[in-house]
Amino acid sequence: MIREKENLFRQLLMALDIFVVCASFLVSYALRKHIHNFYPLDLFPDKVVMDKLFSLEAYFNVMFLLVLAWWIALINSGLYKSFRKKRFIEVIWRIIRSAFFAMVIYSIAVFAFKLHFISRSLIVFSFFVSTVFLIIERWMAVVFMRSLRKKGHNHRNILVVGTGQRAGVFVKLVDKHDEWGLRIIGLIDVDKGLIGNVIYGKKVIGILEDMPAILSKEVIDEVVFIVPRSWLCIIEDSLLACETQGVKTSIAADFFNMNIAHSASSDIEGIPFLEFKTTIGGEWQLLLKRLFDIIFSSVIIVVALPVFMALFVLIKLFYGDPVIFKQVRSGLHGREFVMYKFRTMVNGADGKKQELSSLNEMDGPAFKMRDDPRVTRFGNFLRRTSMDELPQFFNIVKGNMSVVGPRPPITSEVKKYKIWQRRRLSMKPGLTCLWQVNGRNNVDFDKWMNLDLKYIDSWSLGLDIKILLKTIPAVLFSIGAR
Repeated sequence: MIREKENLFRQLLMALDIFVVCASFLVSYALRKHIHNFYPLDLFPDKVVMDKLFSLEAYFNVMFLLVLAWWIALINSGLYKSFRKKRFIEVIWRIIRSAFFAMVIYSIAVFAFKLHFISRSLIVFSFFVSTVFLIIERWMAVVFMRSLRKKGHNHRNILVVGTGQRAGVFVKLVDKHDEWGLRIIGLIDVDKGLIGNVIYGKKVIGILEDMPAILSKEVIDEVVFIVPRSWLCIIEDSLLACETQGVKTSIAADFFNMNIAHSASSDIEGIPFLEFKTTIGGEWQLLLKRLFDIIFSSVIIVVALPVFMALFVLIKLFYGDPVIFKQVRSGLHGREFVMYKFRTMVNGADGKKQELSSLNEMDGPAFKMRDDPRVTRFGNFLRRTSMDELPQFFNIVKGNMSVVGPRPPITSEVKKYKIWQRRRLSMKPGLTCLWQVNGRNNVDFDKWMNLDLKYIDSWSLGLDIKILLKTIPAVLFSIGAR
């Protein structure tokens, strides 16, 4: 939970530091090489040497040496240990101290390897610029993280099971460390009489038996079990309810055999936890998936802009407004969002859905009809070619959807899901998926759900690429489209 995200942030910060040090060196190189253009008095004694040997290629090894020295110094100064929990003046002091330590390491290396050709003035410039840039980088990181939290993008909704002293310690830790991005929405107990009471500043919203209903009703990213030993024999059903609905769990208790979820250990300020999650893939893989979504969708939007404009004009010309059909769908863990599509039906189509319910060709809560009379002639073409879904690339850029993932269901359909079917909400919905490339509307509802769960259980970046490649012929030949 916390450790996994902190490790990801630490690795990102290390990569960013390396980039900053390299950029600082290049800036310093340019300053030293052209200093005579804007400062006529040269105070550095090695001008002749620099004029002879001042080629960038000769200094690439020096840049590697500087990066290594800085990396060792920054680690030694503790700048990768939750710097957000420290005062910024302390962070500045640690960076300055790292600069001194890095210069010592560098000087020893220069003496040991007899790198006498290196410009002393260039190195002075480099350490000064690197120090300034690293301070600016840390300041920007603090501002960025605070901005994310204010906008609500850096929070996870946590449900805590337990009201004892250990649970209280955890609640206080979370309240103390806002930078963790955790929001406790309530507590769960075994005593009905405690429902509605406020304990440790958090409201008791139910008992263990209410867990399936609470998970269905509330947007919950993770359930944390901090229970006394006497509860170990009664929380297994609650753990299985979380597993069934695809909600990640952490327990400060004993291990339970899970049929689907994968276990991992972690700790928060010395409190040991076992995590069970039904989705595979670490933070790095999910980050790469998100980067791919943004880049791929942005390219499609730019390349297909003439198509967007042509479809917009045609729909508006022949069918009037609205051109874009907007509908509330259920996303990750039930988060509601507005999904965009080009309009393919006549105005007032939703009002006529009830009249056609007896003609539904899809079992389960979903509604599918081969010759839907509400679909316009041009709308039928858009559906067969899947061009009606092009606006969903904007949903992907916004972060509501992914390129590959279970299709986003209508919220009214989700309310009719069986418990095991809700686990398909444990991954961000996508534009295409296994269902899309395996017959789409020709697949019955239960098989559709099982295909989504198969995708979740075997997810990898390679699988996403494979599904994306299979989507091309499925769209070109309108396989299963209605």
